[in-house]
Amino acid sequence: MNQANVDNQAIITLDGVTIRVRDKFILANTNWVIKRHQHWAIIGPNGAGKSSLVRAIVGELPVVRGKIAYHGAELLKDRICYVSFERHQRLIAREKNRDASRYFSGKLNDITTAREVICEALPNLDIPGQQLDAIIAQLGLDDVMDRGIRFLSTGEMRKILIAQALVKSPQLLILDEPFDGLDVASRSKLADMINHLMAQDRQIILVTHRLADILAPISHIMGLKNGEVFFQGKREDTLSADQIQRLYPDNLFDEDEFPIQKYPDDGNTWKPPNVLVEMKNATVKYQNAVILDHLSWKMKSGENWAIIGPNGAGKTTLLNLIVGENLQAYANDIFLFGRRKGTGESVGEIKQRIGLISSEFQIRYRKSIKALDVVISGFFDSVGLYRQSNSAQRELARKWMDFIHLTDKADTLFNQLSYGEQRLVLLARAMVKLPLLLILDEPCQGLDRTNRKMILDLIDFIARHSQTHILFVTHHADEIPDCITHFLQFSKALTGGYAISCARR
Repeated sequence: MNQANVDNQAIITLDGVTIRVRDKFILANTNWVIKRHQHWAIIGPNGAGKSSLVRAIVGELPVVRGKIAYHGAELLKDRICYVSFERHQRLIAREKNRDASRYFSGKLNDITTAREVICEALPNLDIPGQQLDAIIAQLGLDDVMDRGIRFLSTGEMRKILIAQALVKSPQLLILDEPFDGLDVASRSKLADMINHLMAQDRQIILVTHRLADILAPISHIMGLKNGEVFFQGKREDTLSADQIQRLYPDNLFDEDEFPIQKYPDDGNTWKPPNVLVEMKNATVKYQNAVILDHLSWKMKSGENWAIIGPNGAGKTTLLNLIVGENLQAYANDIFLFGRRKGTGESVGEIKQRIGLISSEFQIRYRKSIKALDVVISGFFDSVGLYRQSNSAQRELARKWMDFIHLTDKADTLFNQLSYGEQRLVLLARAMVKLPLLLILDEPCQGLDRTNRKMILDLIDFIARHSQTHILFVTHHADEIPDCITHFLQFSKALTGGYAISCARR
């Protein structure tokens, strides 16, 4: 068989396929042929059906009409690997389930390490140790292999899942937003690795919201919109400016509709302190690993900070000290809103003045409740809704759903929303109480370009028109809001670990 015939061979065919996502049918009558040596990117707005489409290919969602055919003996289903945010969620949920048995067996110090997650794929595989070591080195994972997975950043966990997939030597690798949560250097290394795989006759399907993440060897593009195929074809025929504009229409918020409300102060007499957050020589370590080393930092009233730095530097750990998700906060000199942590303030009092959006929090919020109820839960700082809300709270929550253009999703179960839609709902949840401090850890992660712009514009609007202060973490310099006044930067130190510097904008 000549090369032209080989290149024209189909490896996967979708023939008139309709997919069922719980009680909803999407992507009706979808036709798609993936041929040898083709590399595809799937793009489209939040909730368009991108992840559902690839989940159907790997057998995670049922096909109710039509057929998915896999051609060639070399492309069995166990040679297709899929990396996604949902895989991360399932790993963390499994770890929590294991905690119960650890508690009853007295093995509280047993934790699942990064090495164990990667090597789960190895028992039935014959992979040389050198090959495994090369994958770990290429992804920059050497320093975290023996660390518990719950102590890893989102970016580090993303690399762990990619390593777990690569040790299986997949013929087809499906990567759902693989660059999200990664710093600049890690994104570059991962891009080099994916390009290398494509050059080695491994095929890639890339699901992404960022056009800049579509690597040069990607040959074909599929655009999805409103649960349908909007376009598909060769890269040069699909990625025109006009086509992209029609795929991602403007969806800006109306400033006049901003849900203004008063701070929940006792008689409106409480005044913000001059210093919102202060850390004095804060240190966090796990066994022999030092995450934060004598960090001193102060955030004053009127300031909005961006925290930047590489994966694993300690950015998320710093945030967890503030919100109380890290118990080592009480072993350090940390002051929040004028009071030292651990001197009598309740968790509720702290949370009442803080709003939070992060991937870690989104992973924990695995609740089968209505999206509107998730927003309402922000009044009570609960994961889930366990208290009766009043009419004013429900009205304000609905106004926020309107404001972020998700009115039609108010009664949809939260765990049935797309990742990006969940992120928008959690922003509304954080803002219903108009917090004094809004902590945003990679808030644009998982959002399409329209919603990224809306979120960033909204953050600036909040900073200008309320007493809410912004603490913003990102790996994308072009996503730092205009309202940011100061930077806290982590950078590699020559002596090992990370050096910390502060600067005004």
